[in-house]
Amino acid sequence: MTRTTSISAGIGVAALAAATIVTAAPAGASGESVNLTFQSLAFQETTVSAVDEIVAAWNEANPEIQVELRQGSWDNVHDELVTQFAGGTAPDVIHDESADIMGFAEQGYLADLTPYLSEDLMADVPEGVWQAVTNADGAIVAAPTLMQSYVVFANVDAFEAAGVEVPTGETLAWDDFEALAAELTTDDGYGLGWGLRSPTATIMNLALGFGGDFFTADGEDVTFEAGDAEMEVPRRIHDLAYEAGALDPVSLTLSGSDTLPGFVGGDYAMYVGGNFIAQQLVDSAPEDFNWVVLPPLAGTEGANQAANPQTLSVAAESEHPEQAAAFINYFMEAENLAAVAEGDWLIPTSGGARDALLESTGGESGWDAILATGDLLVAAPFQSVVDYPQWREQTATPAFQQYLADQISLEDLQAQLTSGWEQVAGG
Repeated sequence: MTRTTSISAGIGVAALAAATIVTAAPAGASGESVNLTFQSLAFQETTVSAVDEIVAAWNEANPEIQVELRQGSWDNVHDELVTQFAGGTAPDVIHDESADIMGFAEQGYLADLTPYLSEDLMADVPEGVWQAVTNADGAIVAAPTLMQSYVVFANVDAFEAAGVEVPTGETLAWDDFEALAAELTTDDGYGLGWGLRSPTATIMNLALGFGGDFFTADGEDVTFEAGDAEMEVPRRIHDLAYEAGALDPVSLTLSGSDTLPGFVGGDYAMYVGGNFIAQQLVDSAPEDFNWVVLPPLAGTEGANQAANPQTLSVAAESEHPEQAAAFINYFMEAENLAAVAEGDWLIPTSGGARDALLESTGGESGWDAILATGDLLVAAPFQSVVDYPQWREQTATPAFQQYLADQISLEDLQAQLTSGWEQVAGG
């Protein structure tokens, strides 16, 4: 697929205006006006514009329930929420992600949305995604909005030059992926570049394809295992770099964005990254750079990846949870959610929004393959583990970095991951 122009007018003001307005949203007690605060973390211009339009349309249709939009940041959202919850100043509607909110839910800071979410919305989002925002007591503590997947980008011209056929189909087996990387490696470049300076999220997600859960949670009881299934993905990445010589080992020390120029410049025939990288390719790659998104990687257990959706929650301290949830239902309507997803180049959680986005984009610029991965995203055990963020930062990330730099053995990696969890869980 030759680079195409970004479809900036795909789902804009006209589509949002046509979206179903919730005119029957519940007013406050005794009919008084309700003022809600909504802290959004949207930062890209296109996404900020889409969120602004959603809020404006809601406010116009619901004069007695007004939403005030506040700007937050992904850089400090966790610490800011800690302060807001402690001080009783949390916004009514909270934008975050599922991997971060479960600790707050455990502490009682998030409202149970189960009574308020619409039946249509519940039916349109896969059960596996709802599990990512459901606590141990069965309460839904957020509405899941947008997700990302890890995909393989391919330089079509490099494939043609090597006489290698670009794979098609529903999935791409890891064994076939590794064989492609080896076949595409030449004296002038590697078959694969993979920016894994921050490797934990990628490994934890792709491990599900081999049945690598790492954690088993039964209520508050959590067990950890770094067994063969959990080690399959890091082992394969390591072997591609140091055994097969098909993966540039230097790229493993770089971020995804720092590795991308090597892919565009012809240093790598393939590149693995979050699906949102497609936006950078559309916006920045040369006009004649011919690229496609390959089918999702599949392990022995399939092509599942972890759903860590962005979320909208209601603060438990909110005086108007029903009205706040009504706004969330509106935000989640297909055309609205599709507009936000297109701005962020992420996958909307609902089938209706994915259909709307596919129609809007025509499936171009990789959207067809990217949206298809939405059905493969499921709740992962680590998402319900309250101490996971601490283990990730203190243990997993440095241990994976050492292993992918060929500084420790696989057995050392397993031992570090296990002892690190024991320290976190015991502390």
